[in-house]
Amino acid sequence: MHKSTRRAIAFGSAALAAAALLSACGSADTTASGGTLKVGVFFPGSLSDTGFMQSGYLGYQRIADALGDKVELSKVEQVAASDYQQALVRFASTNDLVISLGGQTDADVRKVAPQFPNVKFVEIGGPADAEPLANLAYYDPQQAEAEFLSGAVSAAGSKTGTVAFVGGVELPAIVNAANAFGNGARFAVPEAKVLTPQYVGDFNDPAKAKQAALADYGAGAGTLGQIVNLGKAGMEQAATQAGATMVGGPIPGDCTNPAYLGYVHTDIGAEVEFAVKAVLDNSWKAENVRFGLTSPNDGTDFVLCSKDPAVADALAKAKTALSTGAVKPY
Repeated sequence: MHKSTRRAIAFGSAALAAAALLSACGSADTTASGGTLKVGVFFPGSLSDTGFMQSGYLGYQRIADALGDKVELSKVEQVAASDYQQALVRFASTNDLVISLGGQTDADVRKVAPQFPNVKFVEIGGPADAEPLANLAYYDPQQAEAEFLSGAVSAAGSKTGTVAFVGGVELPAIVNAANAFGNGARFAVPEAKVLTPQYVGDFNDPAKAKQAALADYGAGAGTLGQIVNLGKAGMEQAATQAGATMVGGPIPGDCTNPAYLGYVHTDIGAEVEFAVKAVLDNSWKAENVRFGLTSPNDGTDFVLCSKDPAVADALAKAKTALSTGAVKPY
């Protein structure tokens, strides 16, 4: 068993040098495993969001367990947007590989990467059509594919014939996912009514997500899809209050909560693992790498809670149509 140590990193004001420390809006630790590859993983959100960040953190933990003798890991979580660049500079100053989660970090990653040409960067969840830089790769979890499945399940399981999507920040990947949700709904139920997507401006605000969900349920939606991370707690409350349903994920639950028709399963952690292993075996390239139903890297599935055969049939048909290329998510 590898020996690991953890140390807290102190925080100071944004006026201090970014290479020396992180700003006060986050928390960080380092897991020193006696290895040679130094990897810094930037989680701008909460590691307990039951969403994108926590899914990525599961991969981080798997790396620590499986590759602890080869890799020295460090991480930071819950960083204010104004401090993204500072956090990335610090990581680039002390690591061989920097992995940044979330398209909201894209502008800062693209500014920092050219300043450190000898450091490899990977952004997970950035724009699907982003151009890689000489030392920056883009990994696409293809959330749109997952939301196409979510839309199909939502439309087939909605008791009102109407569905809607609630997103966090209006980033390109989230907009594409919302469009795919609507396309999946109409694929499964051509006459389904799809309300205009709502973007609450924050992935981690349960109150805003609840307000948006209640508005959609009030407008007739029977089921909602979402990409809101911590905001799901508010949506759960809204679904229970309205006697309606929603789709969870990207970390599946156990289906005991009747508010859920099912769960999108998007394995962000697999992309973190992919990046580290690619550097270790010298196969890393500054390229766009896809993960999902239509890629060889997997990473996308759907856990169905509904016992309705019609919903199961809609999910099966949507998965087949996507995987065979018969339809495009958006």
